[in-house]
Amino acid sequence: MAKILVTMPDDFLNKVDGLALIEQRSRSELIREALKTYMRRITPSQAKTALENAQKLEQLID
Repeated sequence: MAKILVTMPDDFLNKVDGLALIEQRSRSELIREALKTYMRRITPSQAKTALENAQKLEQLID
């Protein structure tokens, strides 16, 4: 299994860890499940819009 590095705000990570603790599973397992759920729900047009919004946000940040 591949490993990746993900950056997120500390307060968000604390929420993720708290939920993982409540659900008695690992952080990685929780994030994998969240991504699987997201990928099942999103439509191609929503994915395009999300990409466009991410690009706009990057431009604002830079």
